[in-house]
Amino acid sequence: MKRVITLSLMCTVGLMAVQVELEPITVEAQAGTELIKDVSGEDIKSADLGEALFRQSPSVSLIRRSGIANDIRVRGQKKDNISVTIDGAKVHGACPNRMDPPISHILTNNVDYIEINEGPFNVEDFGVLSADIKVHTIKPEKEVSGEINLGIGSFGYKKAALNVSGGTDTVRFLLSTSTESGEQYKDGNGDDFAGQIDRNIKAGLVSPLAQYQDKYRNLDAFSKKTLMAKMFWDITDTQELKLSYTANRSDDILYPSSKMDALYDDSDIYNIEYTAKDLGTYSKELYIQAYQSEVEHPMSTKYRKMGAAAYVTHALTTKTQGGKVKNSFNMGNHTLTMGMDYSLRNWDGGYFKNDNPLPPAKFHSIWDVDTRNTALFLEDTIHMGKLSFDFGLRYDTTDIDSANPKQQSNSYDELNGYVLANYQTDSATKYFVGIGKSSRVPDAKELYWIGMMGNPVGTPDLDNTVNYEFDMGVDKNYENSSLKAKVFYSKLQDYIAFNANRVNMMGAATNAYENVDATVYGFDVSGMYVATESLYFEYGLAYQRGTKDKPLTGQMGTDMPDIPPFKVNAAVNYDYDESLQFEAEVIAADTWDDIDDENGEQKIDAYAVLNLRATKRFTKGFELTVGIDNLFDSTYAVSNTYKDLILLATAGNNVMLMNEPGRYMYANLKYSS
Repeated sequence: MKRVITLSLMCTVGLMAVQVELEPITVEAQAGTELIKDVSGEDIKSADLGEALFRQSPSVSLIRRSGIANDIRVRGQKKDNISVTIDGAKVHGACPNRMDPPISHILTNNVDYIEINEGPFNVEDFGVLSADIKVHTIKPEKEVSGEINLGIGSFGYKKAALNVSGGTDTVRFLLSTSTESGEQYKDGNGDDFAGQIDRNIKAGLVSPLAQYQDKYRNLDAFSKKTLMAKMFWDITDTQELKLSYTANRSDDILYPSSKMDALYDDSDIYNIEYTAKDLGTYSKELYIQAYQSEVEHPMSTKYRKMGAAAYVTHALTTKTQGGKVKNSFNMGNHTLTMGMDYSLRNWDGGYFKNDNPLPPAKFHSIWDVDTRNTALFLEDTIHMGKLSFDFGLRYDTTDIDSANPKQQSNSYDELNGYVLANYQTDSATKYFVGIGKSSRVPDAKELYWIGMMGNPVGTPDLDNTVNYEFDMGVDKNYENSSLKAKVFYSKLQDYIAFNANRVNMMGAATNAYENVDATVYGFDVSGMYVATESLYFEYGLAYQRGTKDKPLTGQMGTDMPDIPPFKVNAAVNYDYDESLQFEAEVIAADTWDDIDDENGEQKIDAYAVLNLRATKRFTKGFELTVGIDNLFDSTYAVSNTYKDLILLATAGNNVMLMNEPGRYMYANLKYSS
């Protein structure tokens, strides 16, 4: 309580700054930020936002788990090492096995644009270690308008989405809803989910008990329904209130490379935002936000042969409540923002056998854990002609408490910050260089998770991870082309790693997480070239490399896990006329051979896939898109098998590798009014 009061007083003092003559505030995109625009209009193949980001950004790699709700890495970092917000609201999944990652709780048809901020250059949000993903959803408009999307695809894929918007000069409303389902996709070998498991069983790698029961063998891979409602109210010319609610309801999501499937995955996100401008000398813009996100996720062996006689369900819930207050004003050539950020996450879960809770000694997995964070932050942008500086500071105090009296509480305090310099040599060229420090605390799984055998998987005395990072780059525009290049070097202090040596012969892990110092570095390049009025090219490539400073306890290797190989995204676009466009896209990656094999990763072959798409716009608001992904029906994988996820074990201490979809054809008809 004393720390909270101290933080509040510090914030008040900051807001009561010296009186000065203030100028209007300008907002600029931070150097190094990647914008993925018009997501709802461009990514109509499916509603999986993780897959959409993988296709559009070279720095994003996909963690394939199912036909939907797939996770992502950014610069070789995942889970709590990257932060995800949806319209500023912090969202967490309930599943400790990442079946419901934060990015899965909003779908492409509801997304306007996405900011990918790489590096430790965000002090407004909690836990931005190596990158943050800011998802901005579609907004209501004053004019009455609507859009209908009807999509079909290979492997029984069906989607229908509708949004309607309208209002007055002061109040605007939006309602968006969708339904989506898909059968088990087939890889390039022609194997569906059950077939991929069969192939591993025949090779003697996976137990036959991992296969689906005959009555569930042809079960659809997923079904999903969503609803989003918004109201924007211009209270006055300088005050705005935004209310939003997002609901996701998913059923029977199959995860073939895992031991369990999700019976359902439900989430609700509530968000309130208030903005007031030009309040006076000390406040050119005041922003207040409150939000709550809830997720319920039971996963089970019910559909597998191992669960035919008695199935086990691991049911979890998580709720995050938070808020933010920030105040911005100008002081000479300074643009200052000061604020407070707060969040409280509760995470609770337990094991059931045939829907009955196991005995108390073995019931709890994550025992009603609260993670409470309170922070102050300060940002300052200084304009000095062609040169500008961005400064940021954030002081975090975090308390993590378990309802289990035998589990210790943990507290973490950290001061983070950054300096980012931008030099605009002319209207076409900008250079930037930055250095920063950021951190993230261990989550409840890493600290307190208890396995089904009563074994303490988590390590209760973990330190928080701290990132010291240097970034530099250039953003250059030519007469008919553009180029953006970035390099980074990151020193991770007390990185939280999984140690497979702490898993016994029965598959039970004990204190499996440990801290280790590590280094990650890399670069990415992206741009475009306009050849003619009708023909233009887009490209992006990314490379990362990571090593631990020393091996984990009892191990010998120092390769970092989750560091994907060199990746290339390239596309050629041809506009036949204003109503007809064609696109050919290549996504390729090198052999994944820098691996943490002692902790379950395995070598993965290089791949290159060709995707084709054509869009025709008709009169009266109709638009038809048809496409073929993986034209040559290649068999390939993009996700590795680091054992921090519980996947199907194979011989030789490996883990079942999951292949990507084979040739996939789709069509989408859109009507806009």
